Amino acid sequence: MAAVIEEWKPLTGLGKMVAKGEITSIDEVLESGKPIKESEIVDTFLPDMEDEVLDITMVQRMTDSGRRVKFRTVVVVGNRNGYIGFGQGKDAQVGNAITKAIKDAKTNLIKVNRGCGSWECGCSQTHSIPMEVTGKAGSVRVTLKPAPQGIGLVTGDIGKKVLALAGIKDVWTFSSGNTRTTINFAKATYEALRETNMIRKTTRRVP
Repeated sequence: MAAVIEEWKPLTGLGKMVAKGEITSIDEVLESGKPIKESEIVDTFLPDMEDEVLDITMVQRMTDSGRRVKFRTVVVVGNRNGYIGFGQGKDAQVGNAITKAIKDAKTNLIKVNRGCGSWECGCSQTHSIPMEVTGKAGSVRVTLKPAPQGIGLVTGDIGKKVLALAGIKDVWTFSSGNTRTTINFAKATYEALRETNMIRKTTRRVP
């Protein structure tokens, strides 16, 4: 990882600030309000990020020169400790499509506000979420509700992968729509997690 960072030549203003040491944490990056356009920014502060390929789909398109085939991949990245990203990538080669999706996921990184909002538990640990949140993607709607310790991740395999990489250990999940569509279900779960962070920002404004 260090070798990759040494070779990195930032092109954006945010990247240059990170490289110069003017920004010293990923939280500062996210709170700056500036979009992350270089995945190396995330690599610098979160070298322990893991990635999970959720879906690989072959996409065909007819052109004047014949049929073109590409692969679309859906990936989530996370450090299992409050940070998660969702991304997609397309390429004629599966490996390149995955690499593109991972970079895209890192540029879409969010911080997840964890806590214990379950009345059945009431502990002060960050094993669940602080309150009910909902995310949408296409026809899919995913609602996450706080759960007490020991319940686990009450959702399907795709939801479990997304939530686990975000560092969520216990949660109730309710969904509607075409939930068999991997990309929309994963993105709706990701969007629900994004809402936990928005709630944190909103509550800070309350006197």
